[in-house]
Amino acid sequence: MKLSNSRRMEPVLTFVFAFCLVTTKGVCGDTLSVLQAPGFVSFQRGDWPVSGEKIPDIVALTMGFSVPEDLSWPGLLAGPLFQRPRANVLVVVRGVDDLDLPQSVASYPLENPVPFTLDSVAETVHSLFAEDTPVVLQLAPSEERLYMLGKANAVFEDLPVTLQQIRARLSQDGSVLSSLPLNSLSRNAEADLLFLSEVQVLHDITALLQRHRHLAKDHSPDLYSLELSGLEELSRLYGKDSPQYRDAKAILASVLQKFAEDIYGLYGNSAVVEVVTVKTFEAPLTRRSRSILESKQISNPGSPYNLAYKYNFQYAVIFNIVLWLMIALALAVIVVSYNLWNMDPGYDSIIYRMTNQKIRMD
Repeated sequence: MKLSNSRRMEPVLTFVFAFCLVTTKGVCGDTLSVLQAPGFVSFQRGDWPVSGEKIPDIVALTMGFSVPEDLSWPGLLAGPLFQRPRANVLVVVRGVDDLDLPQSVASYPLENPVPFTLDSVAETVHSLFAEDTPVVLQLAPSEERLYMLGKANAVFEDLPVTLQQIRARLSQDGSVLSSLPLNSLSRNAEADLLFLSEVQVLHDITALLQRHRHLAKDHSPDLYSLELSGLEELSRLYGKDSPQYRDAKAILASVLQKFAEDIYGLYGNSAVVEVVTVKTFEAPLTRRSRSILESKQISNPGSPYNLAYKYNFQYAVIFNIVLWLMIALALAVIVVSYNLWNMDPGYDSIIYRMTNQKIRMD
């Protein structure tokens, strides 16, 4: 479902469901913080920087999936082979210098904060658990766009998308306006209202999951990815030294902490919740080159653009199964052939023995 575009003053919220939980600590600048994580997902405390483009690989590894390239980062140790978290929740907060998140499993400095998505992780979840229809949801209010897949179609269809829906939700009973200490924030200012709408979405997600607890008990992992830009709009409008910005940071820190605890409990203490705080995303620097030895032959006949075949993450598994099975069969043939060649028919086998040594004469 795609509605009209609205570029100014609207937060970008992106949700992709898969079971993972992160716990948050004090965050300063560009940081990756893990708020909640089960015991079998081993995040190590240390000052090891992580690149922004590697965050999707970290999310995939926490969920027990393979990645195209090995991740040489000591912050995450290998976990058990037959145990994976039931959900992963990644929250990206833009426009933040510091965010006081007192409780966290670990926190790491973030370098090269380039824009990233969890589309590859979502595709892996959906391809491996297609029969269980895992929850996949993407929400972008800045573009007034909502995309849902799997069980999210029936559960999260009531989430507000357009600015009109967000304002209507905040005016209803049970909205966050009745429970939050707004202080200097206004109910009539557009930027303040959009920030509060992001807080309302966090509240609605946990409320819907509490109402539909079967989503947290199935066998397919869920992936959530949420990008909050409300603080960035407030700092642009009021400034980072304004009381509105300081009050909004305090509200968001407490809401994120409770959101992580609620998600962790709903998924039976088997979820990972991560928070990424960035001042601003950097545009990635890329260099395109073309080899003079480029072949004109189309490697994929089904594509007119000379594209390679789509890589399958199960290729390495299938290759190892076929390789070691063929080696085992070859060794078996060699051993059997050797024993048959050196067999003594009169001693080792009953094939050539006569049951009666004398010919019976009538």
